[in-house]
Amino acid sequence: MKALERLEEHLKTRMAEVNKLRAQGRKVIGYTPGGFFPEELVWACGGLPVPVGLNRGGEHEPVMVAGSYLPRWLDTFARAQIGYYVLKEELAYQMLDLLVVPVTDSNIRAIADVFACYTPVKVFRFGVPHKKTDHGYAYYLDGIRDLKEKLEEITGAKIEDARLREQIDLANRERALLSEISEMRKADRPPITGRDFMRLNHASFLTDKKFMVETLELLRDELKKKEAPALKGPRILLTGSTLAFGDYQIYDLIEAPGGEVVIEEFAEGIRHYQALVRPDGNLMDALADRYYTRRIPPGWFRPGTERYDNICKLAKDYKVDGVIWYQLMYKDTYDMESYYFLDILKSQTGLPMLKIESDYDSSERGPFRTRVETFIDTIRK
Repeated sequence: MKALERLEEHLKTRMAEVNKLRAQGRKVIGYTPGGFFPEELVWACGGLPVPVGLNRGGEHEPVMVAGSYLPRWLDTFARAQIGYYVLKEELAYQMLDLLVVPVTDSNIRAIADVFACYTPVKVFRFGVPHKKTDHGYAYYLDGIRDLKEKLEEITGAKIEDARLREQIDLANRERALLSEISEMRKADRPPITGRDFMRLNHASFLTDKKFMVETLELLRDELKKKEAPALKGPRILLTGSTLAFGDYQIYDLIEAPGGEVVIEEFAEGIRHYQALVRPDGNLMDALADRYYTRRIPPGWFRPGTERYDNICKLAKDYKVDGVIWYQLMYKDTYDMESYYFLDILKSQTGLPMLKIESDYDSSERGPFRTRVETFIDTIRK
């Protein structure tokens, strides 16, 4: 498809392009993806800064290298983010003027701590409360107000309402297109594979926003005309803690025996596109409403019923045959959540679930392959 080819060509040169913009005086704002960072604030700074999501993963070497800076028992994704900086092989990690970290748990906080302690990168933290209350909302809102002031300070540009509204509209358009394309996978013959959709999702952390919207519009039009082949095997819902850019071994394992991922729901590593910003009244309030109040919460929120119910609803809407729970090592909240969710899934949907826990280690692949193949065969039978 032309749209996907266009996107891949753009990704090949995007970071080099951002580096050139930085040499011209633009600021590069990195952030940890988890769905709590309102990047509209960055784009609204008169076009001066460029946001870059740090969500690489899937390789074991960065995880091992991070052992000099982080304890072994912190989660794999958090350790990998440090390792990518140390190895200096990923350009996105080397050109940051500011790293914004919405502090959600001890793993993500460790990324902020290591960058602040061992690198010249300036770090800005703001907290994300673990329970949706009026006090939690006010706390989060204060955090993104502080972020707005920090961005204005580092860029020297005032974030005006007109500019912010324009960027909210553009980000809403991106989210709406991702949602529209994802919903095409509800069809008996999905016109796009799970892997290709996840590439779109991950690309949205790195690309120019206008380019991404144009690409998504082109792809949507192509998919509407496409005659998709029939699926060869079970429809799978993929969920868990983190699905990072490059961590695609789980797609290999599911697709090899004929399964197809038709919907994903993760806490980190992907863009959450289910809710749009309602740009009515005060725009900062609107951002807090979308990014905090109406964000489907991750596993460490309490109570966890909103997330459980959302996954079960997705399973029904996308007519899946089974659920694969893919989490990273030492993500303890998800380890506990998977135990309780199995009974909830069975009672609400009757679907089977397979849990896999990864440390981005190549030695996992053999055992994982056997378990996934057995799970797919069991569903078929």
